[in-house]
Amino acid sequence: MNIKHIRTFLIACGLAVVFQPLQGVAQQNSGAAKTSVQTTASKPDGQHDFDFEVGTWKIHLKRLDHRLVGSTNWVEFEGTSVTRKVWGGRADLEEFETDSPAGGHIEGLTLRLYDPQTHQWSLYWATSKSGAMGAPTIGEFKNGRGEFFDTEPSGPNGRSILCRFVWTNTNTDTPHFEQSFSEDGGQTWEVNWITDQTRVADESARAH
Repeated sequence: MNIKHIRTFLIACGLAVVFQPLQGVAQQNSGAAKTSVQTTASKPDGQHDFDFEVGTWKIHLKRLDHRLVGSTNWVEFEGTSVTRKVWGGRADLEEFETDSPAGGHIEGLTLRLYDPQTHQWSLYWATSKSGAMGAPTIGEFKNGRGEFFDTEPSGPNGRSILCRFVWTNTNTDTPHFEQSFSEDGGQTWEVNWITDQTRVADESARAH
């Protein structure tokens, strides 16, 4: 084998060494892309998860008087809420109003927005007292149970805490909602807000 042939052989070997890892990376990327597409495709469409809330409700609310300090004193409220669809069900708007001799008057509003890319909901809460919406609580429903999370700077001594919303009994006319806080990264939770709803026959609310 002469010098020219040896040089050609070495160049060919070098190119094989260079392109073999690149081919492996390309195959890995292709596999990851396929896995991502399959995962997205297999995730259920949840844009109708909050359809159960559409309508008019009587509300019984229990609110923990003081949070994350070991309190066991609950304040109870009675009230109503009305929820209507927005954007054909990809969002909804709830108007909430309760009264209590001990806790006073609460006017609240919840805006729920569905993201078709992540298949998750973002829940925004506001009261007439503040006139501003807080950070969204984000999550989804699995097997009839909805869980939604966010971080809030409202713990004792200004510490940031985790907030969790849980919806259950959503296939009935008496859905149940709980809000909980955690100051240990989600290892333990303290329930501080419980809402039990009872549907009121009001078909006009469904029509909007």
